[in-house]
Amino acid sequence: MLAPIASRAEESLFDPSNARKLDTTEVKAFGPQSGRFRYDKTMLNAARIAADRARAHSTSSCWRYVKNALLAAKTIDSYPDTVYAKQAGDELTKDYGFKRLSINDPYAAPLGSVIVYGGRGAGHVEIRTATGFVSDFESLRPSPRPLLGVFVKPRT
Repeated sequence: MLAPIASRAEESLFDPSNARKLDTTEVKAFGPQSGRFRYDKTMLNAARIAADRARAHSTSSCWRYVKNALLAAKTIDSYPDTVYAKQAGDELTKDYGFKRLSINDPYAAPLGSVIVYGGRGAGHVEIRTATGFVSDFESLRPSPRPLLGVFVKPRT
């Protein structure tokens, strides 16, 4: 169960003046449900940064790479404390103003969203990109681990 959103969540970095709806050509590239959301440019930038920094193969550092991409894009204002990737959703909602979407298919996740998986060990976390999924490595397919949630910054 996710922790309740703390008071810090109300201090969202979402900037409505920079957010916009996608046009029809972008909706096709970003995924089937992308037209329903307004995009904060920091979330889109985090996806680009993660893709630029990704390696060809996993280094077992997915949560570290995602943390660094979110921080570099100024989507979050401090480095998250949690150690395990499967803890990412709870911390992002509790401390950074993210919202869990009611999406059960990683392919339907909006561009820039953070996708968290459970399973054995530390779990896995990745960011949805226009071409697939990225963390410490890039993939055309989502993780096969059990999906825990899809998270985005809420619109204010």
